[in-house]
Amino acid sequence: MRLEDRKPFHASNVQSLTVLVQREVERRILIGDLPAGERLSESALAADMGVSRGPVREAMRGLQQAGLVEIVANKGVVVRKIGYDEAVDLYDLRGSLFGFMCETMARRRTEAQCAVLRDKLGAMADAIRADDKELYYKLNIEFHAAIVEFCGNSRARAVYEGIVKEMHLFRRRGLSRIENMEASMREHVTIAEAIIAGRAETARKAGVTHLRNGRDRFLATLDPARESLAAADEGAAGRRTAAAE
Repeated sequence: MRLEDRKPFHASNVQSLTVLVQREVERRILIGDLPAGERLSESALAADMGVSRGPVREAMRGLQQAGLVEIVANKGVVVRKIGYDEAVDLYDLRGSLFGFMCETMARRRTEAQCAVLRDKLGAMADAIRADDKELYYKLNIEFHAAIVEFCGNSRARAVYEGIVKEMHLFRRRGLSRIENMEASMREHVTIAEAIIAGRAETARKAGVTHLRNGRDRFLATLDPARESLAAADEGAAGRRTAAAE
């Protein structure tokens, strides 16, 4: 190849490669190919993806900022582990943010967006009648994603999606099922009806409640011996009230 035929250097080419590597490693983490606690070898990943170690190193920094990996002394880069308490915190934060998004969509909704929510509800109802949990789970994700998109707040969306990614680090198996489709569906209907009617505060409360109930349903499948977190919340509130009196 003649020198004049070579593609001119541009820094964006390196940055693009780093982004591609980061996306691929992130994908492997989120689908469970790289489980929590696993050490990530820069050289092995570079060889596997056919790139130099530079883009991999930069990708690791990006994944660290995203909360998916961490640097451990004498071990290097490892996929983060999230414990029970941190998972609860993430659920609560996600719930508050989702409530805000439901409220915001209720204020900004369009008829076309409302039609999308109605279509999702109809498809989820069909999945329940068919007892198709896999399809219901897929539609559940699409329903949430529609609200996240339609709320129109890009900063809130970025934070929300980051939280969802982090939650995949916590016993990922539990995130791939809806344990009570009927209860989940009732909550989706409540959210959609409030949004479509423009009842912003009702939509916010319904969104928060839905994520809180989902938190309890999910965590109960991981540790049935624990009491419901909702009951624990009520008990803590009661103790605070008693202390104040």
